[in-house]
Amino acid sequence: MSATRSPVQNPNRTLPRWLARFFFQCVEAAQRRIARSSLVGDKPIFDNAQFPWVEAIEAQAPAIAKELETILATPGRLPAFHEISPDVATITQDHQWQTFVFLGYGMRAERNLSRCPATAAALEDIPGLRTAFFSILSPGKQIPLHRGPYNGVLRLHLALKVPRQRENCWIEVDGQRYVWQTNHAVIFDDAYPHQVHNDTDETRVVLFVDFERPCKAPVSWLNKLLLAFAPLTPELQQAKTNHEKWERDYYATPAATTQRAANIPAANAPEVTPAAQVEQVEHAEHADSHRAQAVADERAHG
Repeated sequence: MSATRSPVQNPNRTLPRWLARFFFQCVEAAQRRIARSSLVGDKPIFDNAQFPWVEAIEAQAPAIAKELETILATPGRLPAFHEISPDVATITQDHQWQTFVFLGYGMRAERNLSRCPATAAALEDIPGLRTAFFSILSPGKQIPLHRGPYNGVLRLHLALKVPRQRENCWIEVDGQRYVWQTNHAVIFDDAYPHQVHNDTDETRVVLFVDFERPCKAPVSWLNKLLLAFAPLTPELQQAKTNHEKWERDYYATPAATTQRAANIPAANAPEVTPAAQVEQVEHAEHADSHRAQAVADERAHG
C-alpha cells in the first residue's frame, strides 16, 4: 500500500454517534500505551536524526516552494482552515490561517496533487503518511494554546516561506520554542499543548504533515487499527465533504474571474496605472459598441 494512502479509502458511511463516542474513548485509553511503546520516545520536539527519511524531504524543499508560489498567486481562493475542518473553529475563526490540502485521513485531493508533482513525490517518501497540506499563516496571526487529540501520529513542519524577522515567528510545544528555518523540518507531538505566533508583517508557510508514530508491536497494530477507523468519524467525514465542495468550486471557477470578483490582484501582476485603466475602459466601451452594431445589423437582415 502506498504511503500516501490510508487503509480506509473514500469511506461512504459514518460511524453512528454512539460508536464514534466509543471510538474516541478507545483513542484516549490507547494514548498511554502508545507513549510507553514509542520507538522514538515521548517528548514534545524530536531529533530529526531519529527519522532517516527527513533529510531527503528537506532536500526537496526548494522544488516544493516553487510549486507553493503558484498556489499563493491567488490567495483569495484558498480556504480558511476552519472552513475545511470545523473542529479548528475552537481556536481560529478568521481567514488568516489558510490551507491547500493534499491528503487527509482517507481523502486524496488528486487535482491538488497533480498541480504540485514535486510535493506529491516528496510525500510518497514519508512512512505512514496520514495528512498533508500547505499551512499558510498570515502576518500577525496567532494560534492560541491548544493540543491535538491523539499521540498516535507525529507532526512535521517543513518550512517553505519564513519571514525575515524569523525570531518573531515560532511554535512553542510544551514550553519549548522552535523558530522555523527555510528548507528545514521540525517534528513534534501535537498532543502536547502548543501555540503558534507570526508576529511579523510577512506570511509564513509550512508543509504540514501528520504521520504514524513508530511503536513496538503489538501497540503499532492497535495504532494502525485506530487510524484506519478515524476517517469514519463524523468530524472527518464533514471535513472531507467540506473540502470536496471547495475543490469543485476552486477548479470550476477561472482564477482571473475570481480575482476580479474579489478585487484581489494576482501575485507579481503588473500595476495598472490610471491612464491604463482609462484605456481599458475605452477599449471595453468600443467593443460594446461594435457588438451592439452587429446585433442591429443582424436584426435588420434577419
